[in-house]
Amino acid sequence: MEKIDPSTEAVVPLSNWLSVLAGYVASGHPDLTNRQMALLLLVYLDPGPHTVRGIAARLHVSKPVVTRILNALSALGYVRRQKDMSDLRNIFVVRTPEGLAFIEAFAGLIKRLEGYGRQPESKD
Repeated sequence: MEKIDPSTEAVVPLSNWLSVLAGYVASGHPDLTNRQMALLLLVYLDPGPHTVRGIAARLHVSKPVVTRILNALSALGYVRRQKDMSDLRNIFVVRTPEGLAFIEAFAGLIKRLEGYGRQPESKD
C-alpha cells in the first residue's frame, strides 16, 4: 500500500486534522458523527434562527435525518428544541451552555495547532 507523499500540500492540513481528531478522541467528550458535528457547528456558528427544514436544506439531508441528529445532540444537552411562539408549527433549534462548552473545547484543540505546519516568514 502506498503512503501519501510527504512533499504534497495535502500532508500539512491532514496532519493537523489528525492532531485535532486525536485530541478530540483523548478529550473524553462523546464521539460525534460528521453529520452531528456539522449540525452542531451550523447552529453555533450561524446566527439563526435554526429550523429543521433550514438545517436539512443547508446540510443537503432529509428532515428525518436532521430529527435523528437532533435527538442525539439533545440527549447530550448540546442543543434543545424550542417552539416558535408566533407559529406553533415551527420548532427552533437553539444553543445550550453544554453545547457552547463543547464547541469552545473543540475550538481549543484547533487553536493549539494555529501556526503548526506553517513556514516561517522570510526576513528579506
